[in-house]
Amino acid sequence: MYNYKTTDKKMIILLNKIKMKKTLLSAILLLSFLSAINAQSSYTPTEENLQARKDFQDKKFGIFIHWGIYSMLGQGEWVMHNRNINYKEYPKIAAGFYPSLFDADEWIDAIKASGAKYITITSRHHDGFSMWDTKQSDYNIVKATPFKCDILRELADACERADIGLHFYYSHLDWGRTDYPIGRTGKGTGRPKNSISWNKYRKFMDAQLTELLTNYGKIGAIWFDGVWDHDEDAIPFDWQLSSQYELIHKLQPSCLVANNHHLPPFEGEDIQIFERDLPGENKAGYSGENGISQLPLESCETMNRTWGYNITDSVYKSTTQLIHLLVGAAGRNANLLLNIGPEPNGKLPAEAVKRLHEIGDWMKKYGETIYGTRGGFIEPHDWGVTTQKDNKLYVHILNCQDKGLFLPTGKHKVIRARVFDNKTNIKFTKNQEGITLQLNEVPNAIDYIIELTMDR
Repeated sequence: MYNYKTTDKKMIILLNKIKMKKTLLSAILLLSFLSAINAQSSYTPTEENLQARKDFQDKKFGIFIHWGIYSMLGQGEWVMHNRNINYKEYPKIAAGFYPSLFDADEWIDAIKASGAKYITITSRHHDGFSMWDTKQSDYNIVKATPFKCDILRELADACERADIGLHFYYSHLDWGRTDYPIGRTGKGTGRPKNSISWNKYRKFMDAQLTELLTNYGKIGAIWFDGVWDHDEDAIPFDWQLSSQYELIHKLQPSCLVANNHHLPPFEGEDIQIFERDLPGENKAGYSGENGISQLPLESCETMNRTWGYNITDSVYKSTTQLIHLLVGAAGRNANLLLNIGPEPNGKLPAEAVKRLHEIGDWMKKYGETIYGTRGGFIEPHDWGVTTQKDNKLYVHILNCQDKGLFLPTGKHKVIRARVFDNKTNIKFTKNQEGITLQLNEVPNAIDYIIELTMDR
């Protein structure tokens, strides 16, 4: 599922590894690995898949949900790794997990009120605990906890009732299973190395993915995470992703594949992910050499500072900051996947629900300039971004201290400019490089939007 055309950037990254290691053996092994990858057939998405990609891009806004038994410890989803909790001790947490206040419809109602069109829920995170009634392991929400309710089943039904898309996060790594090949994380959990069996672990994952894609209705995407666990291996680890992607597309052709591997997209993937970053910014340092592909794009970010519930993390981004993230993503042709870490009792944090409602109030008024749009032909600037749909170009002014604003429209002909809010016409002057808007006031709104009508 790879070819030279789409893996040039990956080759550069891996060859840089060769230079750093400075060993002939590593070079030979890496090049052999690349040759094997590129010998595989290329991926051709189906019409259903291509339509699903368009629908995904039109939705623009989703909610990420990191929830599992780790919420009981109140230290985020990486607590097993961070605290070096033994792999035999950690599962005991499950026996006390009873989220009595969980109400799937209440969650989805709050999420829908925000204007979000889909959710991505952690079906199984790095700790290996499954949030559904999997038949592949008793280490799951139904068999290992007193709660005994299939969380994913309840959310799938609630999403269907509310017409909200359902995506599943799925971890490629596992800090608890002894058959998982130990990577650079979770080394302090005490797992023995004599039980490692990649073939067994791979079959386990494929069987779980088959369950998720056959028992829970239409799934919009599988969102993988964890490939980076083996990015320091002397010999590149072969995750055998192509056959796994084929399985997903076979079971549900319209299900999109995303992988948070911090590398350029691989063949078989349908979405490029930017973790804690807007495309092209690389502020988090995860996507510096990856470029921006032609695939649908998605930026994921937290509301506060952590993904899973953290009892000491009350530092939430303001509603203005979150709206700017959403607008900034749309202006860069990306969706925003905004995270919430539910509490161990099953409730969404009150501060998160407050943000959802405030974002929703804004989206009710200005969603037309976000939903169904693509990034505008004017590149992002310090003052803001543009989105476009049909013959409308929406100028989102997020940071401007002047009544005049130059827009490099080039050869594009602007017929009319007006304030989106009140439809007041805006005067503008033209030159060969573009137009200069003559605003009636210095913009002071969360997002001061000018609607330009373009000559078709």
